[in-house]
Amino acid sequence: MPFADSYLPTPNLCNSPSQPRSVKTAPQTILYLGYDGGTSLHRIHALERLGHKIHLINPYRFIPQNEFIWKWASKSGGMFLEALVRRRVLESLPESRFDAVLVDAGEYVGPALVRDLKAVGGAVINYNTDDPFGTRDGHRWRLYLKSVPFYDLVVVVRKPNIAEARARGARKVLPIYMSADEVAHSRRVLSLADHQRWDSDVTFIGTWMPERGPFIAKLIQLGVPLSLYGNRWERAAEWGTIRKVWRGPGIHNEDDYAKAIQCAKICLGLVSSGNRDLSTTRSFEVPHLGGLLCAQRTEEHCDLYKEDEEAVFWDSPEECAQKCRLLLNDHDLRKEIAERGRLRCLQNGTTNERVMDAVINSAVEGSSSVSKEGVAGEQLR
Repeated sequence: MPFADSYLPTPNLCNSPSQPRSVKTAPQTILYLGYDGGTSLHRIHALERLGHKIHLINPYRFIPQNEFIWKWASKSGGMFLEALVRRRVLESLPESRFDAVLVDAGEYVGPALVRDLKAVGGAVINYNTDDPFGTRDGHRWRLYLKSVPFYDLVVVVRKPNIAEARARGARKVLPIYMSADEVAHSRRVLSLADHQRWDSDVTFIGTWMPERGPFIAKLIQLGVPLSLYGNRWERAAEWGTIRKVWRGPGIHNEDDYAKAIQCAKICLGLVSSGNRDLSTTRSFEVPHLGGLLCAQRTEEHCDLYKEDEEAVFWDSPEECAQKCRLLLNDHDLRKEIAERGRLRCLQNGTTNERVMDAVINSAVEGSSSVSKEGVAGEQLR
């Protein structure tokens, strides 16, 4: 298993999907600092479904709505904005206390604000699905890195981040997988109009990245019937080839995203080498929605799903094209792999309610270690 004894949840310790969900943490009042959309909002809703009372403050709303300022904030890591965000967050706090504080991402939350948050709540948690210790994003995570020693719990989703967080002074590190959402990524009833809009043979939904352009262009040259959705693909040097299969920008509407996956015969899963990914949210969302995941062969993907039984993996565009051709010619095989992949996803526990329950429990209970037998064992058996 990746992450040795500290990776959570672990596919070998799990309930069957027919068993009732086991919630370990009693309801808490939680102050949530994070974006009020996307996967951050999915986590908020999961916490609410678990019975927690959430008070949301979106610190991104305190940054002036100016394109130049936003670019500056991202590239400089909130230079000259730390005091503004801190002041506005503190002004937005209710008088009541909280059992815990959860900071999602936290690129504009500095050490002083983390210390302030300790005065209004119990444990202060940081949950970050990006790679703040890597080099891809330049100075974006400058404030986050300064704040790491002041959090009571730092949650990471990449193996190298464990040692990197500890080297930065993290008091306690909880490694987890990314996750699908039980509601946002639940299967939809599809209409004829849905099929007419979203049906495809092979689909990839994702943003352009430098290594993805050559890969997608090669698939097209190899004759893979591809439908591509995502932003910034016009930046690709291969745009002249790729534009033929580009169907539109990123799909941010939850229903449309779910339907696009459900209507695809095969869904590609590309990881970001710059972000040191070995799995992505699509690694969980696609199987949870009942789609067939055809992803890069990585250590994590191979630990999560049995190859050619629960998902399909490849190392090169040639291998990907060969497997896509095989699958497109075998409806029954596609259906069997997709169904087994969904079952495995549920068994693995890589869903928001299971993951968020473990995160809150790890912080609130103050357990001294994070291990599959300690934190995950009781929860996932």
